[in-house]
Amino acid sequence: MTEALYRDDSYLKTCNTKITAVSDNGIETAESVFYPHGGGQLGDTGALITPSGERLSVSNTIKSADGLSQWHVVESSEGLQVGDNITLEIDWERRYTLMRYHTACHMLCAAVNLPVNGGSIQVDRARLDFNCPEGLDKNHVQEKLLAFIAQDVPMSTRWITNEELAAQPELVRTMAVKPPSNATGTIRLVEFSGIDLQACGGTHVASTKEIGTIRVSKIENKGKQNRRVTMMLD
Repeated sequence: MTEALYRDDSYLKTCNTKITAVSDNGIETAESVFYPHGGGQLGDTGALITPSGERLSVSNTIKSADGLSQWHVVESSEGLQVGDNITLEIDWERRYTLMRYHTACHMLCAAVNLPVNGGSIQVDRARLDFNCPEGLDKNHVQEKLLAFIAQDVPMSTRWITNEELAAQPELVRTMAVKPPSNATGTIRLVEFSGIDLQACGGTHVASTKEIGTIRVSKIENKGKQNRRVTMMLD
């Protein structure tokens, strides 16, 4: 099992940890600051620093089949062994961009306020697909999005049980993604008070204002009731 340090603090850039497994999938560690690909967000990249000081490039981070551990994908694991003390260091500039985009998606959820069919968070854009039988006005969505960002609302988190989540289905906004849970089976809620509250396992900036200036670049029809909204940071 990998302790997901990024869930408690998305601003951690490095951590010292031990290797718990070595395989063709990469390197598994006891703790990690790296976010694994999932929930529409790309996996983190960066470096793994070996006991000898060698820097190995981490090209991706992926979840294990059971979702409890994660693998740091490196070009070669030769010489690395279970029990080795290593350092993980994320590509912070890339991660921070993804954090801004991910938080902007929460603002977009509030601006449109319809069920989400899917989404994608890249390093140069983010999109959400909404279950929307009617059209969306691009300028109206843009105005609401920027208004939420300008409020400078801090992000907070808390955990609830599966039973509590079942009693509040509105907390699951993305219809195609299973709500994230930890080892005890509890679900993490991410809140921007007065704007958005939903189950989410991703990484976010500390306050909406950190998103910066973002624009709705296009709104597309992707089916009878599917409206795709794409955003780009300026």
